[in-house]
Parts: sequence; C-alpha cells; structure tokens
Amino acid sequence: MIDRCIQGPGLRLDLSLRTHIMGVLNVTPDSFSDGGAYLDRKAAVSHALRMIDEGADIIDVGGESTRPGSEAVSLDEELRRVIPVIEHIAAATDIPISIDTRKADVALQAIAAGALIVNDVSGLTADQEMAGVVAQADVPVVVMHAQGPPENMQRNPYYRDTIGEIKDWLVGRIGALCSAGVRRSRIIIDPGLGFGKRVSDNLLILKSLDAFHELDCPILIGPSRKRFIGQILDLPEQDRQEGTAASVSMAIAAGAHIIRIHDVRPMSRIARVTDAIVRAEQEGERMKDEG
Repeated sequence: MIDRCIQGPGLRLDLSLRTHIMGVLNVTPDSFSDGGAYLDRKAAVSHALRMIDEGADIIDVGGESTRPGSEAVSLDEELRRVIPVIEHIAAATDIPISIDTRKADVALQAIAAGALIVNDVSGLTADQEMAGVVAQADVPVVVMHAQGPPENMQRNPYYRDTIGEIKDWLVGRIGALCSAGVRRSRIIIDPGLGFGKRVSDNLLILKSLDAFHELDCPILIGPSRKRFIGQILDLPEQDRQEGTAASVSMAIAAGAHIIRIHDVRPMSRIARVTDAIVRAEQEGERMKDEG
C-alpha cells in the first residue's frame, strides 16, 4: 500500500496504515440499493452511528440519487435532506463526514454543517463553482470519473482503451483543479465503477487498479452492490454481498486506499484480513531486500 495521508481542517487520515472504510448513507427515496430507508432524520443518524460502530472511518452522506437513469433534484430539496443529518452526525461523533454532491452550494453548506470531505461523482464538472468551494475550504475532495451524467451514462458506454481513457480524464481534472487553487495533496481519485461502464470495463478497472497509482493520488473505489456484480451473479442488490466482498478484496490487494460500501461490518472484516495478507507480502519483500 502506498503511503498516503489525507488532511484538511480538523481532519487527518493516515491511509498508509490500513484500508479505510467509507460507509454509504443515502437520504434519498430512489437510490439504487437503499433508497427510502433513511429519509427520516433519526433513522439516518442512527444508521450512521451504527456504521461507525461496525468499523466505518468516514460517513458519506448523499441527498441526490446518482444511480443510472436517475434525475437531478432541486438545490432546496437536496439541502433539506442532507444538512440536518450532517449537523446531527457531526454533533454525535468525531468520525469525518463526506458530502456526496454535484452542487457547489450543497457542498458549501454541508462543510459549514460539519462535513470535512467533498465527494463529487461528476469529477467537479457539473457545477463550475465547485472547485472554488473546495479550494476555499481546503478540504479533501474525491474526483470520480463518469462517462456522462446519471441520466444517460449507461446508454451504450464505450471505450477504446478503458484504463487509458479514464486515467487521461483524471489527469486532466487534477490539472484543472490544481489550476483552480485546489491543493493536489487534497485530491482523491475514483475510477467510477458503474458510472458509464460496461461489465467488462468494471472488471478491467478492478483487475488493473494498480495502474492508477501513476496519478500519485489516493484511490477510492466503490463496488458495493453494483449492477455489474448483479449481472455476473444474476442477483438483486440485496444479494450481492459475496460479489461485493470479492471486489473489495481485489481492490485492496491492488492498492485501494478507501472502500465505499453499504455493508460495513462484513466488508470492514474482509478489509482487515486482506490488509493483513497484503502487509505480510510487503513485509516479506522488505526482509528479503534487507537480507
């Protein structure tokens, strides 16, 4: 695992010690896996605290579904969903909160409410003001690749060179964000499993994840309950835990630093075992080099 430390105001995560777990908290009626489950503020906060007890290092709060075919919600509605939840989680725990949004105003108000990380599935392309918000707040930001917006990203996605094209896009976004004042040391990259990808593209990303280390940024990966797992196993979202587990373990072995998941307890245990195996291999190589 590459040595990484993500820092920001009130935040320090040493990603070199172990894989970190980002627990998904969707306060939406229509997210692909848990839509409607946590629309009630008390239920949402309770679930966040439960995920922390189960091993989550970060809670990722989202108020707008970005599943394939979903439509955007209004600014006011997204704020109504996420801000009270962030405020209550921040008051109850020191575990960092991430705001999953494509809107600069939502990110700005979420940071004021206690969020310490911005997670933008558009790679900060959906709102031209987002880079300025992130730069001004000096918070870590997840820059994710997607081929198109959620409304149409799964309509015949196509790549000539899956890994090369995603890497080139991320390099371009990193350069643009740095030019806008975002510190490179604040940038986390996400290749975007399931966002404008065919099954073969998702599998290739997981198989070739180590290629993204060339971008010199921490890597986040989000395989949790994704459609490509369901297509392989012919199973609905609630039955994709084993497929998610295989993807999580492969991603960690390839050097992922943060895993974004729904099922925190089992996946955090899988991460711990995979980390131990990876570190054992690295320790053996270190001792061989010293000998």
